[in-house]
Amino acid sequence: MIRKKLMSTPVSMHTARTALNRDPELRQWAEQWLKDKERIVQPSMTDEEFNKHWLYVRPERMHEGAIEAVVAYGERTDGNGT
Repeated sequence: MIRKKLMSTPVSMHTARTALNRDPELRQWAEQWLKDKERIVQPSMTDEEFNKHWLYVRPERMHEGAIEAVVAYGERTDGNGT
């Protein structure tokens, strides 16, 4: 399983991107996690403005934040015993 492999090896960009491409649950969680982080740095935007902004920056944020998001997901799920 992808999650077990991620926790047993160092997470590289390739490993993180592969995991995001192969595990829809992980990808959905990571995207929401990265979106929430982006929202924190854009507090003055309305929800409508932010949603348009997110559509524009999403590909870059997903790529830049792949490792961090996969590690955070692993720490979250590891803490839950899954």
